[in-house]
Amino acid sequence: MGAKILAVDDEPDLEILLRQKFRRQIREGKLSFGFAQDGVEAVEKLKSEPQTDILLTDINMPRMDGLSLLAELHDVNPLTKAVVVSAYGDMANIREAMNRGAYDFLTKPIDFKDLEVTLNKTLVEVTKTKETVRAIRENDILKMYVDDNVLNFMTKRQAQDQLLANESIDATVMFVDICNFTAIAENRPADQVVTMLNRLFDLIVPEVIALEGAVDKFIGDAVMSLFRGEHHVDRALDAAIAIRDKLDQLSAGGDSQGLPPVKVSIGVNSGEVVSGNIGSESLARLDFTVIGDVVNTAARYETAAAENQILIGEDIYEKVRQSFECERIGEIKLKNKAHPTVLYNVLR
Repeated sequence: MGAKILAVDDEPDLEILLRQKFRRQIREGKLSFGFAQDGVEAVEKLKSEPQTDILLTDINMPRMDGLSLLAELHDVNPLTKAVVVSAYGDMANIREAMNRGAYDFLTKPIDFKDLEVTLNKTLVEVTKTKETVRAIRENDILKMYVDDNVLNFMTKRQAQDQLLANESIDATVMFVDICNFTAIAENRPADQVVTMLNRLFDLIVPEVIALEGAVDKFIGDAVMSLFRGEHHVDRALDAAIAIRDKLDQLSAGGDSQGLPPVKVSIGVNSGEVVSGNIGSESLARLDFTVIGDVVNTAARYETAAAENQILIGEDIYEKVRQSFECERIGEIKLKNKAHPTVLYNVLR
């Protein structure tokens, strides 16, 4: 799509001259011109055409002059670059125009070769500005999908060469599943189900973040979280208890937030996991996550957990028995495990 230029001048001859001098670019779709007689009309056109790239404006005009228009431009359309074209080419007017945000200043009578060079130069800056703004917006959107650890990795110089690199870390993995969500959702419209699930996740995630955990991924109606660093086991269990109690209080409150009564089942496991990008580099589809037996076992614990249970293995129990009250569930045969596993439910 061609660049959009709004020319603002109370001299009608300017429109004729611009259309004549730039007829080839207009015909090829590289440029399109709009016209206004003064600043008041220009403001209205800028509001209706927010994609305007360049404002080409005179200074001396009725109702609203060019300098006043420059002062309005930032609020109306901050991405539009202004070029002043005026017979008042003294240094005072040039300085005032620049101070009010003009990108460049040309004097009348117009040298159209100089104007063409100026427009091309200005469009380069417009493109750079728009690309920067788009990158910022995309980064803000990306933050909604990607953990800060991933973003920090992506900004490193070696990230492109190490996309499939990985590291072993000591961490705690937690799976939180919303019990019987399929039954809750089966008689509701799809849009209501998505809204309800997102609202439930909005109750779960802050408890993870508050204990310095990171959400690894959402898996249907479950949340997988990772805790690393000092006291990661304790922080994970604190988060699990907070999540269980918050949703339990919500259910006891009689649907106070427009959500159905829900319970959660939680599995927590700790140990060495492999962290890195998993996926297909050739398809440009990668998922920054953790894998390993610790992760699989945490998922098995969650599957074995009943409503409002927080299940851990005997190894974690021995580490936290002095800090957390737990009850022995007993030996349970987990999927793909050769021997039964002794599990404990964390109470408080």
